[in-house]
Amino acid sequence: MNKHHKALELNKILDLLADCTSCADSREAALSLTPATELYDAQTLINQTDAAYVLLAKFGSPSFGAIKNVNSSLARAAAGGALTMRELLDVGEVLRVIRSLSEWRFSQPGAQSVLDVYFASLMPNRSLESSIFNSIVSEEEMADSASPELASIRRKIKSRAQAIREKLESMVRSSHYQKFLQDAIITQRNGRFVVPVKNEYRGEVAGLVHDTSGSGATVFVEPLAVVEANNDIRVLQGKEKEEIERILAELSAEVGDYAETTKNNYECLVELDLIFAKAQLAYKMKASVPILNTQGITVLNRARHPLLDPQKVVPTDISLGVDFDTLVITGPNTGGKTVSIKTLGLISLMAACGLMIPAADESRVCIYKDIFADIGDEQSIEQSLSTFSSHMVNIVDILSRCGERSLVLIDELGAGTDPVEGAALATAILERLFFSGAKTAATTHYAELKSYALQTPRVENACCEFDVKTLRPTYRLLIGVPGRSNAFAISERLGMDKELIERAKELVSSESTRFEDVVDKLEGTRLEMEEEKRRLESERRDLAEKTALADKKLKEADSVMERELDKARGEALRLSENAKRQAGALMIEVEKLRKELKEAKDPAELARRAKSAMKKGLSELDRSINPVTASVYDNEDYTLPRALKVGDTVFITEIGKEGTVDALPDKNGSVAVSTGLMRMRVDIKKLRLVEKQKKKPSATVSRAKGIESSLTASAENRCDLRGMTVDEALFTLDSFIDQMLLRNISEFTVIHGKGTGALRAAVQKHLKNCRFVKAFRLGVYGEGENGVTIVTLK
Repeated sequence: MNKHHKALELNKILDLLADCTSCADSREAALSLTPATELYDAQTLINQTDAAYVLLAKFGSPSFGAIKNVNSSLARAAAGGALTMRELLDVGEVLRVIRSLSEWRFSQPGAQSVLDVYFASLMPNRSLESSIFNSIVSEEEMADSASPELASIRRKIKSRAQAIREKLESMVRSSHYQKFLQDAIITQRNGRFVVPVKNEYRGEVAGLVHDTSGSGATVFVEPLAVVEANNDIRVLQGKEKEEIERILAELSAEVGDYAETTKNNYECLVELDLIFAKAQLAYKMKASVPILNTQGITVLNRARHPLLDPQKVVPTDISLGVDFDTLVITGPNTGGKTVSIKTLGLISLMAACGLMIPAADESRVCIYKDIFADIGDEQSIEQSLSTFSSHMVNIVDILSRCGERSLVLIDELGAGTDPVEGAALATAILERLFFSGAKTAATTHYAELKSYALQTPRVENACCEFDVKTLRPTYRLLIGVPGRSNAFAISERLGMDKELIERAKELVSSESTRFEDVVDKLEGTRLEMEEEKRRLESERRDLAEKTALADKKLKEADSVMERELDKARGEALRLSENAKRQAGALMIEVEKLRKELKEAKDPAELARRAKSAMKKGLSELDRSINPVTASVYDNEDYTLPRALKVGDTVFITEIGKEGTVDALPDKNGSVAVSTGLMRMRVDIKKLRLVEKQKKKPSATVSRAKGIESSLTASAENRCDLRGMTVDEALFTLDSFIDQMLLRNISEFTVIHGKGTGALRAAVQKHLKNCRFVKAFRLGVYGEGENGVTIVTLK
């Protein structure tokens, strides 16, 4: 591996990536991964990782099983060679993974992915896969189902073996032979069934001796009675072996025919395994997709070094190439300077390798042609152990190779030699790197480099924040603020004599003192601005929450208003349709009466009927347009229940208002009535007596043609469900039943209309299952017929 990449610990990241892979080849590919140097290549790799990340989030991780590289087996099969059962099982496993991956992707709904080109390249061979796994049980056993011939041979072997066992069982159980046998058992030697015979009785059991025990006391004899049967088994076993070899050759030939396709599919598997390993590593690191560029711009938001403990690492913001091309980081040791430049370099390398980065969203990373790091062979995150000479060897090599698309990271620039010469050399190196066009981040303790950064365009100071009160670094990188060594403050906090510290301060040059004072003021101003920024951010969040809440309530109000408007529009449409139907019916009735008038023998009677029908039709039309409960006052055949008295409340049908009787009827039947400020005389036939206990009585009025009857019921006993959906109607009906029960009313009317009958059927089905309903029936003529249901409660 490139020594600069190793200095930035890219090899450790690749080790983590390799641990996420599933097979040896993809692991090797992960360990040998090299950063891309062109934007297109890096972007392609990042897009693949992002696509795998999304698929993992949606559908979980695909299984790559325990696939092995079977290229050598495929090549031998393609050349006509026979594979072993182990090799065929490995090929079958590869085929199984190919099929399962293809099914996993294309059985999932969702948007297209850039990885579909890999999935589309997978060519499953279900037939060959099934043939292998149906034929081979393990690397040492062929299944009986591999072929009918093999199954037949094995059945014969079992049959012969069973016959031999039966013969030998009868022998060992025989009283004649038991005294000759060492044990009453049947065993095998050299694949032939034998019995253990005592050595001294070997002549008593006729047969072939196949083996002797270690002590020589027992000989294993194959009785002559089973020799032929054992020979048959040997012959069958030979046939079995030949059949197995034939099956292996046949399967190997099939594998050879499909060898090239399987090789290509295996390469796709390795690529996909590596890509999904990158996605799994991103999940472990809680990484995000960076925005790539080649303009030398790097902006890392809340970046974390991926090798540090996630519970302890402090996220930091790092930028380079936007307002400055060279970053000079100063501050005390163990403050996080080296971590900062390592994080910058390592994240740049990870992005170039197609890995998502441990930083917040919208982070920007430049794809460099070369990344150089002089951190030293023994350098660790805590301290530097490199020498001046080793530094210079590396820097000389870097200066000779860096260019416009290079990132140079140098730790402790100019350290390890005379401070004056070291500072001058460090300044000259930074100038050379700046003029070469390279982007540079360097750490140092030299105050001269702080001044250089303040005075030079596109060169910026930075420091790692240090809390003097606790004597601990915060590990936050502060760009634009030169660092301080804090030596005096740290020494004082550790208990050093104040006079000694004051004397040391006197020895510091006045120019250095003024510079430190400026840095102190800058630090104070920075802390104030950060506090103000936090306050404003808190206020902004509160305002955003209140705005969001107000928007939510406004949307809810708009939604309620829209629903009410829709409901009102629907009701208006229903009323309009009813009015149109009633008007049409009235016109038909008028036309019918006009025809009858021409043929009538009694025009006066017909005119009276026409007038009555017209009035009735207009009343129905009025009720359709203005659906108010019908009143008893509409009844033409109405008769006063008693004689009127002065002070009675009456309803004037002509104007639809109530009034008070001021004088009894005269001889013409005219009654003096006052309503409001108006006083008039009204025909007594146009008046309806209003009972005092019921100011506005209302009832359902039915008219039976030729029969004088009227049924009066309180409007409070009517449940009108017209125009509602079934769900709305049933909910309203339940509420109405509750009201009737509370008011101790045992009978009421449900108005559901005629229509298609769907609402009527739903209402009656609901009433049938209601435990509070005693009985119900459809209305009769005059009650509303099948447009209403009369309900009686228990």
